[in-house]
Amino acid sequence: MHKTTGLTHLIKSTGYSLKGLKSAVKYETAFRHELLLAMVLIPLACWLGQDKIDIALMIGTVLMVLVVELLNSAVEAVVDRIGTEYHELSGRAKDLGSAAVFVALTVMVIVWGLVLLF
Repeated sequence: MHKTTGLTHLIKSTGYSLKGLKSAVKYETAFRHELLLAMVLIPLACWLGQDKIDIALMIGTVLMVLVVELLNSAVEAVVDRIGTEYHELSGRAKDLGSAAVFVALTVMVIVWGLVLLF
């Protein structure tokens, strides 16, 4: 098997990433909701942020939520691929992924609150 490098690797990697984003938009309701939220909040951050650091923090936390949701969706897909029957570890994996999204959303709310209040 030939390993791709350089520009070919970059092009293929970009294609895989875009395929993953397309899949998330198509199959993951929570990701679509958070993407819609990001489409509102990112321009709002540019308008409400007092300086570049505020804007970076606000946009960064929004993007962090999307990243964590993508990872949570990946965990759920792998767990579902393994089997549909209930298993304690499968349930725990899904719950932990959900908790990670919750924490990311909490961080976003805290950062936005602190930036806008102070």
